[in-house]
Amino acid sequence: MVFAKRSVVACLWVFLAACANTSAPPVRAPAPVTSANPASTPAKSPAITAASSVALTAPPLPNEFLTTVIVLDAAPPMSVDLTIPVDDIWGRIRNGFAIPNMESPLVVDQQAWYLSHPDFLQRAFDRSSLYLYHVVAELEKRHMPTELALLPFVESAYNPMAYSRARASGMWQFVPATGKNYNLRQDWWHDERRDVVASTDAALTYLQVIYEMHGEWTLALASYNWGEGAVRRAIEKNQALHKPTDYLSLNMPDETRNYYPKLQALKNIIANPAAFGITLPHIDNQPYFAQVVAQRDMDVIAAARFADMPIEDFKALNPSFNRPVISGAQGSVLLVPTDRVNRFEENLRNNSQPLVTWESYRVKRGERINQVAAHFGMSIASLCDANGLSSRDRLKPGQALLVQRAGGGHASAMTQAATSIPANKVIPAAYVTPVAVHAHANPGGSAGAYVVRNGDTLWTVAEHFGTSVEALRKANHLKGNNLSIGQHLVVGAHP
Repeated sequence: MVFAKRSVVACLWVFLAACANTSAPPVRAPAPVTSANPASTPAKSPAITAASSVALTAPPLPNEFLTTVIVLDAAPPMSVDLTIPVDDIWGRIRNGFAIPNMESPLVVDQQAWYLSHPDFLQRAFDRSSLYLYHVVAELEKRHMPTELALLPFVESAYNPMAYSRARASGMWQFVPATGKNYNLRQDWWHDERRDVVASTDAALTYLQVIYEMHGEWTLALASYNWGEGAVRRAIEKNQALHKPTDYLSLNMPDETRNYYPKLQALKNIIANPAAFGITLPHIDNQPYFAQVVAQRDMDVIAAARFADMPIEDFKALNPSFNRPVISGAQGSVLLVPTDRVNRFEENLRNNSQPLVTWESYRVKRGERINQVAAHFGMSIASLCDANGLSSRDRLKPGQALLVQRAGGGHASAMTQAATSIPANKVIPAAYVTPVAVHAHANPGGSAGAYVVRNGDTLWTVAEHFGTSVEALRKANHLKGNNLSIGQHLVVGAHP
């Protein structure tokens, strides 16, 4: 009886596969690297239309049928007609596919995980709608495969605020040293690893360098994840043993072993979503933001007000600022939706209020955080957030702190927007203050840590990381629902 059922399912699968155009997309060799100079300057983006979103849907299939299909090699990406104009970014991405497909059970495993977590995909796709056009446009300028636009899904679920235990930051997950090598500024005011434009420029330059090193993309991507030195040693070891040196033949850590299969799995789903019962959200094939240079110091919340944007939306486009003040002296570049650029400039021109409501204060000997906060009429949380401090940190005499000027009201509002998440509102991950989260909180990832902040509940943390309250309780051995500020929770892993 079991054999008969499986025969029927196998026949049905063959029939469905035959109905689809399943020939692999044509392989296009990437053009030579135009520049391997880490200091290359990102081009400015033109004006845009906001993207809309459509929910992911999956047809209700019997469990036995779904399991049998997933165990088989899932439908390969369909071929693409390059002569048909595309009106959404997904079609443009498909048109630029150029990396040969990998066929492996590892890919099938990753597809199965993604398809069993549609909420994770929905959040990542929705979040990416702000950034995908820019990434794809930059890839095309460099004649690079557009599969690489999917890499931030693997690295960070397109969360520019992601921060790993290895201290990797941003949607491209640069560690501090590599970020410095590629001229990403990291200082008290600004961390360009989280800057959408700067980090994309650096990531693509780095990818070009390691592609030139290996001459093919799977090994280049292994180097991106594991390090070029580690991949080189693995290749040399196999060469000494007269073994193949392709990606699947190298001895590598599990995270790297699953790294490219994750990308291939996403490529398969995006290339032929109907075969997987997925409806991709519509993202317009138009730029979402334009760049505006801040020529004067101003509060982040003031800049958001000039753009007529909620603070969380503004920070989603401008996540690299470490402080509540944007320094005009550093020539900071702001990203503003293109349909709001004129409004931003007009409101700034007509503004009669102070642009900055913060000032510098030198700590006196013996002063504590709570004393400084009380002196300036600030909450401890506001003072700590503005200065990157913990309430347990000790202040040093002469230490400079940003404090709120008398009469200023932005600090508490900004802190509330960034850290206090109401139980009835889900804030996308890109809109919150950076936290110590494992960057690979997706297939093949291991557990990371989340530090509980003011306003968090088990429900909001579970929603934030795409898990359930029960799973959080189990992973952290919790009996009730109470959380404490500063408490560490295990998050981000799947079985």
